[in-house]
Amino acid sequence: MENVILVNCEFCERVKMDVFEAVQKRRSIRAYESTPVPKAVLEKILEAARLAPSAGNVQPWHFIVVTDAGKRERLAESILVRFLKEAPVVIVGCGDQKASPKWFMVDVAIAMQNMVLTATSEGLGTCWIGIFNESKVKELLKIPEKFRVVALLALGYPREKFDIQGKILHLIRRRKPLEKMVSYEEFGRKA
Repeated sequence: MENVILVNCEFCERVKMDVFEAVQKRRSIRAYESTPVPKAVLEKILEAARLAPSAGNVQPWHFIVVTDAGKRERLAESILVRFLKEAPVVIVGCGDQKASPKWFMVDVAIAMQNMVLTATSEGLGTCWIGIFNESKVKELLKIPEKFRVVALLALGYPREKFDIQGKILHLIRRRKPLEKMVSYEEFGRKA
């Protein structure tokens, strides 16, 4: 007979539900209240990134937390994302390309997704920014050459605003159904 480890299933189900609920609730927020993010909450979000898996456990990430209004405004201007100056926190995810040349981008992205889900579970909104002028961001934040900027994350309490751009995008590009993106055993084979 195999060794069986019994787990508190009620606890496991609650944890599973909490994570899945955060996945379901997450959306891109492009309007923020000016309310600062409490230090303990911000540290919890950063700890979620620290706990992320990475190839070979190299942990090639470095995160720059930008709360200074002037720097956030210069970041917003340099990458033409106006709402960045409104978000009370911008986290810049950097990857050490020398420490992990093949995997730094994936590893940083996984860590940042941990931040996104933790922020959502804490009642905060985020918006992943993947288009930016890397050289301007690196210059503004004095990022060393060996690091690449992978993404920026706007973070704060959502401000209710009618987001016409977001509404149109979600009308035009709805989420694909699961059966259009999953195959079993080989590409194209349905369940």
